[in-house]
Amino acid sequence: MADQTHVLFVEDDDVIREATQLALERDGFAVTAMPDGLSGLEAFRADRPDIALLDVMLPGLDGVSLCRRIRDESTVPVIMLSARADSIDVVLGLEAGADDYVTKPFDGAVLVARIRAVLRRFGHAGGGDRAGAGSAADTGGVLTFGELEVDTEGMEVRRAGRPVALTPTEMRLLLEFSSAPGTVFSRDRLLERVWDYGWGGDTRVVDVHVQRLRTKIGQDRIETVRGFGYKLKA
Repeated sequence: MADQTHVLFVEDDDVIREATQLALERDGFAVTAMPDGLSGLEAFRADRPDIALLDVMLPGLDGVSLCRRIRDESTVPVIMLSARADSIDVVLGLEAGADDYVTKPFDGAVLVARIRAVLRRFGHAGGGDRAGAGSAADTGGVLTFGELEVDTEGMEVRRAGRPVALTPTEMRLLLEFSSAPGTVFSRDRLLERVWDYGWGGDTRVVDVHVQRLRTKIGQDRIETVRGFGYKLKA
């Protein structure tokens, strides 16, 4: 167990829960599977998993509320599972703090690939291959944008001198913008660089995370360039 990635999987459908657990275990993951939100929360607090997979529709405590409770206590990566790609629940889950989502029914290989992608970016939250991180090292690793300070070495952010708590995904997004302030980043580029989607993905993931980041670092700090994407104001 110590050398395995520990997945908390919360799903009320017995068939999906058991089949997915077996598939993940075959791929080398240690899995704790729970049938409802309340037992999922208890398991999270007891086991402190490396990643959580949460179905949106759960009895007792729904997946969005469970995600919010987890995010109040931890920055552990969270992937939501939704039966409908166009569901408002997808956006609600992302707004609650989820890092990604997968639509059901899903292929086991796709789910594993998404889990590994999330874990890769959480394991390399510093973005060491970015040009911005390298150039910032010459000035002590601290980038300043108005009242916003980004410490690319210590992975800390301050606004008007006060610490700003970011999830690893939000930090990677900010580092991407900080690497080239004033440059417009398309949603597809951000999906590739931050979410590790070499094949593209749902741009709602980007939009919701940008909005979450804005609420923390200042609504006017990240500008929307209609038809193109987003840029950080220098």
